[in-house]
Amino acid sequence: MDAQFWHNKWQRGEIGFHQTDANPLLSRNLPALGLAQGARLFLPLCGKTRDIHWLLAGGFQVVGVELSPLAVEQLFAELGIVPRVSTAGALRRHEADGLTIFAGDIFALDRDALGRVDAIYDRAALVALPGATRTLYAAHLLAITNRAPQFVITFDYDQSRMDGPPFSVNEAEMRGNYENAYRLSSVESSDIPGGLKGFCPARETLWLLEPR
Repeated sequence: MDAQFWHNKWQRGEIGFHQTDANPLLSRNLPALGLAQGARLFLPLCGKTRDIHWLLAGGFQVVGVELSPLAVEQLFAELGIVPRVSTAGALRRHEADGLTIFAGDIFALDRDALGRVDAIYDRAALVALPGATRTLYAAHLLAITNRAPQFVITFDYDQSRMDGPPFSVNEAEMRGNYENAYRLSSVESSDIPGGLKGFCPARETLWLLEPR
């Protein structure tokens, strides 16, 4: 799997992973992050998620990074906003009041360009990446966000039953990648009705990661 895989998904409109409403795991549990009004949340591999609309409407600031320029264009179009566009190293920065989205490779994003992060909301980034890349990704987020607290949503299922993405990420892997830097707790966990993609038994978990 490489960058072209995701570019092709967006170009063909194969975005079944995109939800039409804000994720209820976020809307039900956001207070657990203990954020002040106006806090700045980082959404890695954000696509054009409706969670951004919901967070902005709630008075939060949002910064995201997304590989697909098409997804970024669609996000701002759906928000009805014309962003200011500039270059940030290898990335393109799209800015509007309270919202900054970087288009490009998340591994090209550094701490200086990213700026202040009060919390990370990882709805679909970790589970979009294959195994070895997940470890690199977790370490990269630690480096560029100064160990900001995190919400991370995972799916746990028999990987032999279905090809990712989304990939299966179990508790042992979560602890292996994050426990040295964070205290991990399961905020909410349940079996997915009908299974993942309508056939694969899976458990969805919202993790709270609090810096040690």
